[in-house]
Amino acid sequence: MKHLLSSTAFLVVNKKLAKKIGLHETVLLADLISKEEYFTENQLLIDGWFFNTSKNIEKDTTLTTYQQRRCIKKLEDLEIIETKVFGIPAKQHFRISENKFVSYFKTSCEETTKQEVKKPQTINKNKVIIINNNISIRDKFISEVNSFDYSKELKEEFTDYWCEGTKNKMRWQKQPAFDISLRLKRWEKNAKNWNKGTNKGTSKLDNQISNYLKAKELLK
Repeated sequence: MKHLLSSTAFLVVNKKLAKKIGLHETVLLADLISKEEYFTENQLLIDGWFFNTSKNIEKDTTLTTYQQRRCIKKLEDLEIIETKVFGIPAKQHFRISENKFVSYFKTSCEETTKQEVKKPQTINKNKVIIINNNISIRDKFISEVNSFDYSKELKEEFTDYWCEGTKNKMRWQKQPAFDISLRLKRWEKNAKNWNKGTNKGTSKLDNQISNYLKAKELLK
């Protein structure tokens, strides 16, 4: 079952699972499964554990360190993966719970199938209108944000914040009005102000996380 998400030359993403747990989470899981297969083929697994670095994951998936942390946390909460730091030198290791993964994957597919069966009963016979397709809406939102001339880090932090939300709505959809251009200008201005007071001894990642948390409070 796990082989459905694994490939050496491509990232294979199952759409049904992506809708259920998130696109980034599914991409990261696919990459971890590929890494697990490599360790298995070379007889390097230690009781199911294998290691992977943040730098290598970003190279293979384009997910930033912050995005990786968020995805790993969600996959751990779903009990699909386990993480542990060990070895000399110490490295982050992963272990994929195949039973949990298969169970969650089958449940996701069954729920999606039930929803698709119900759709014809509520669709207008003369016109099909697709609503609440959060993956499509999210992709369009990110695409529009990326069309503006701001740094990659700023746009990632902006989209990570505004694309969070419930099952039915993302944060930006809950606003009475939302102009991406004006919001980006405000985000950049706030980021510059925060950076002025940032401790120079902190890392770039720490600063980004600090900025994100401040933005989360100011933009509520």
